[in-house]
Parts: sequence; C-alpha cells; structure tokens
Amino acid sequence: MSDLSDYDYPFDPSLIAQHPVSVRDQSGLLVLNRSDSVIEHRRFFNIVDYVREGDILVLNNTKVMPCRIVGEREGTGGRVELLLIKKHDDQTWRSISDKKLREGVRIKFSDNCCGEVTGTANSNYIVKFHYTSEGESIISEIGQMPVPPYIKRKSCEQDMERYQTVYAAEDGAIAAPTAGLHFTEDLIGRLNRKGVSTVYLTLHVGIGTFKPVKSENIEHHQMEYEEVNIPEAVVERILQTKENGGRVIAVGTTSVRALEHAAFSGVLHPAKGETGLFIYPGFKFNIVDAMITNFHLPKSTLLMLVMAFAGRGNILKSYAEAVARKYRFYSYGDAMFII
Repeated sequence: MSDLSDYDYPFDPSLIAQHPVSVRDQSGLLVLNRSDSVIEHRRFFNIVDYVREGDILVLNNTKVMPCRIVGEREGTGGRVELLLIKKHDDQTWRSISDKKLREGVRIKFSDNCCGEVTGTANSNYIVKFHYTSEGESIISEIGQMPVPPYIKRKSCEQDMERYQTVYAAEDGAIAAPTAGLHFTEDLIGRLNRKGVSTVYLTLHVGIGTFKPVKSENIEHHQMEYEEVNIPEAVVERILQTKENGGRVIAVGTTSVRALEHAAFSGVLHPAKGETGLFIYPGFKFNIVDAMITNFHLPKSTLLMLVMAFAGRGNILKSYAEAVARKYRFYSYGDAMFII
C-alpha cells in the first residue's frame, strides 16, 4: 500500500465544518471496533460508555498561537498574509506567505511594526520584524487564529476560544490538535470519576502535520520535524497502566505520533526534542491501544496514520458511513473513537 491513490476516498466538500458545534461534546461520534469492524453512531459525550476503569487518556496540551498576520507591502500597498510557523528569535520567524516575496521586501503590519524578508528556507520565508517602540510582540498585537484554509471564512473572535482545547497550556502550535476540541472540563471530570486517568504530553503541531504528500510512492514522503515533550512522570503512569491491564487511549494523531516516537525502540521512554515520525500502513504500534481522532483529508498523512492503526478497509467503510450520514468533517467536525 505504497501508492498515494490507495489513500483517496469519495467526498462531498459541503460536509467540511465551517464552525464548531455550539457545545464541544455535542459533536457526533463514530465508534469503530477494529476487531469485528462493527460501527456505532453516538454523540461525543457518550465516549464515557466506551472507556473502562483503569484506562489512561493521553492528551496533547499544546497551545495554538494566533500566528496568522496580515499587512501591506510597502510601496504597492498590496495585501500580504503570513503564517508564522517557527520562531528563530524575538524578532525573526520562518513564515509561509500567500504571495511570492523577494528578499528585501518590507511589509507594514501596524503603526508599530513592519517586517522585512531576509531570506528563504525550504520554500518558506525568513521575516525579521522591526518595532518603532517597545511593546507587545507581533502575535499578541495583531495575530489571528490560523484556522485552516478549507474553512472558507475569516478568523473570528469565536475561534480564539474554540480553536483551542480547554486544557491547552504550552505555546507553540500553528494548528489545533483537533481531536481534543471535543472535550469539556466536565467530560474529563466524568471520565476521571469512572476511573480513567489523564496525562498530558506536548507535540507542537507544525507544518509537518499538514504537509501534502506529493510523491506517488508515499514512502518517498519526508515529514517535517515537530517539537515533542513527554516527561518521565507521564511515561511512568502510562507504563503502570499497561502493566495493570488498562488501555492507552491517545487523543489525536499528534498524541499517537508522540507516543510511538518515544516507544519506537519497543519500550516507551521520556522524549524531549523533535520527531519526524511518518506512520503509514505496515507500521508496528508499540504503545497505543485506542485512539480518538477527527475525519481527515484524502491522501493526507493523517489518513495514512489512521489506516495504519485500524486497517484500510475499516477506515474506508467508516468514512463511507460518515459521508452517508452527513457527519461533519475536518478540524471543526465530528470524531471517531477507534477501539
């Protein structure tokens, strides 16, 4: 299954969710049992019915930065939108632009700030920001939440809250770990009262998660690296859960990748650094027993990961049912629980 075409599926673009549901845990939930391919259709808050005392829920506590900024090119006044994807220092960011830019171009973002393109890196731009007075950073001054381009509207005030998990704590992501958007503090409390423990790791969602696969042979695709941190205390609790017969339930593909990166040798270890782990069918999972995830783009590395975990046939069957039942897709969409 190395052909990119193996990871396509028929899809109706009208199913792409443009807004979140009014209450986080009221979104739809498709439950897929890998062992017998049985599919059930519930609401996300019903996930309590599918967990067991002694399970552990692993959540990604990365926090999305309001890293989309809009300015005007000096001289022409042309609109330029940047997505700041990696901070080099207090003034310099690696960025993606919606326009072609040349070195030396200056962009005015506010009365207090302009940016200058000082170079390129892997088809991205290096932008150095200059401030006329001391004050807040460009992100805190004019930054907008980086909702994905398939959401065909401008970022709004609602996104500042809803395109962020309720447990977000560590600044550094350019996109939300969207499986976690369905959780409320009350739902986490209900899970805990049932005997399900919760731990947090960090994987700062970067461009690698969304980088399109352009090679017809997917094995030629190179993931970009993203920062990961799994503390020793988290590892100890996960290993204790496994020893006691509980399941490790990863919330989101980012949590799956972080855990399997740290357990790539076959044994889970603390991890701090970067991961470029690319999971596709044939991958051997060493630590994750179940996962919660949203519905993903055709031919994406995220779809490849869930097919590796659940099987291509199971995922295609699940997605066909989801389309037929008008599930909401992608970042603000509904969820799957793969057990």
